[in-house]
Amino acid sequence: MADEAKAKGNAAFSSGDFNAAIKHFTEAINLAPTNHVLYSNRSAAYASLHQYDAALSDAKRTVELKPDWSKGYSRLGAAHLGLHQYQDAISAYRKGLEIDPNNEALKSGLADAQSASASASRSRAAPPPSPFGDAFQGPEMWAKLTADPTTRLYLQQPDFVKAMQEIQKNPNKLNEHLRDQRVMQALSVLLNVKFKSHGGDDDVEIPEADSPSTAQPSQPAKEELKKPAPEPEPEPMEITEEEKEKKEKKEKALKEKEAGNAAYKKKDFETAIQHYTTAMELDDGDISYITNRAAVYLEMGKYEDCIKDCDKAVERGRELRADYKMIARALTRKGTALVKTAKCSKDYEAAIETFQKALTEHRNPDTLKKLNDAEKAKKDLEQQEYFDPKLADEEREKGNEFFKQQKYPEAVRHYTESLRRNPKDPRAYSNRAACYTKLGAMPEGLKDAEKCIELDPTFSKGYTRKGAIQFFMKEYDKALETYQEGLKHDPNNQELLDGVRRCVEQINKASRGEFTPEELKERQAKAMQDPEIQNILSDPVMRQVLIDFQENPKAAQEHTKNPMVMNKIQKLVTAGIVQMR
Repeated sequence: MADEAKAKGNAAFSSGDFNAAIKHFTEAINLAPTNHVLYSNRSAAYASLHQYDAALSDAKRTVELKPDWSKGYSRLGAAHLGLHQYQDAISAYRKGLEIDPNNEALKSGLADAQSASASASRSRAAPPPSPFGDAFQGPEMWAKLTADPTTRLYLQQPDFVKAMQEIQKNPNKLNEHLRDQRVMQALSVLLNVKFKSHGGDDDVEIPEADSPSTAQPSQPAKEELKKPAPEPEPEPMEITEEEKEKKEKKEKALKEKEAGNAAYKKKDFETAIQHYTTAMELDDGDISYITNRAAVYLEMGKYEDCIKDCDKAVERGRELRADYKMIARALTRKGTALVKTAKCSKDYEAAIETFQKALTEHRNPDTLKKLNDAEKAKKDLEQQEYFDPKLADEEREKGNEFFKQQKYPEAVRHYTESLRRNPKDPRAYSNRAACYTKLGAMPEGLKDAEKCIELDPTFSKGYTRKGAIQFFMKEYDKALETYQEGLKHDPNNQELLDGVRRCVEQINKASRGEFTPEELKERQAKAMQDPEIQNILSDPVMRQVLIDFQENPKAAQEHTKNPMVMNKIQKLVTAGIVQMR
């Protein structure tokens, strides 16, 4: 039960319905009050609604229940950060990193908390702004650097990108990087000016690579000095052999992936698998290679291999903090493979659970449809597995015995079990309709009688059950129609003939106005709730007909020649709305 509530909470959280998520997580906590994961999930939901006090309370409970679980400190740090308690947040993230030093979420959270703390300190005693601060603000900075052919090359150098990110966060750090010619080149691009490479009245000096000689230059040298000095070209940053090798492997892996995709489209599955496998060996930092190979296995019908690859993709994706959509895709493929291997209703449980997990990662219409289809298939299989005509007959006979003993609730229970074992047996529906009639449950009895007729239109008992219920409900005209329909299939059936006779007597009684005032009032009140009677009375033509019957005998005689009009008049008479004298 707690797992079910948790799954609903995860689904609601994934769809952005945080209030519903809190409700479901609370239900789960009530059922499993020592489960630390439930408090962690509810803390995240509260934080998403900016209810940081409640998020902090749940985060503290999480850490209390599971002090060696790093995610609890991540929740604790997030709640403190939301409350602007930066030092507490920093402390929480550091405690989490003591447990799991490589946890990227904790590292990122700690950086955010430290940055927020520093910003708060600066707001209290802000240093004078950098004169070049505006040049580094917003995404326009990166667009300008990308557009320039020189600085575009720098963007491939990690130390340059890191330096520019530091300057963008705090323009005052520019002074620390003034000796880096790449930064000066970037500044010239951003300010749309050119800095000279030596001497003069410029605000910033770039030191020469070589010190000038103190000796007097020769004549050719003097002539050369007259030429304008070219702009200095910054030296490209050297990358380590390890970084170079890693970059080359990644490029090769992407080419292998493209080749695998091309082979997959051509239905050359073996070749596709070879390419995806090679890509996985070259670069283990991209789970798309694994999910693509899983798709090939799925197409080939190698469902076990597909499931193994999907599990591997999810596990590796968690380690890499991969996009939730990628993890959801892997889970959806696993669920599809599990559906393909399902042989009984119980086998669908794992597939349904996997689809639900995929939806908590990413709400995808295709995954939702697969989940609904799996649930329907499971239900259909359960019915097929439960189907047993022999046991159904035994249960129906037990119901008959209880019916004879006038133990109608017990009889209903056995007839219901009989129908679960064999939902196509009209006799069980007929017998249960009789029980419902005895119990006064007329709507349920009428529904069973109609189902009985639907399954076997030639089964006379279905018509006698339905007609009897309609007669008890004082719907004599409808009961008469039911009995007459039954007589089409069994003209000599005495029960049906008796039913017709009783209905005719009641209809004639209504025509003669032989009801007591109380009976008449009751019938009229009931009739006014009948949609068919309401339609007749709201029909302008019929309203004029009723006026003619009262005021224009000649016109009334003409109306009696119209069978449709007289049929409606008879319905009104039977209902007690109109009385004929």
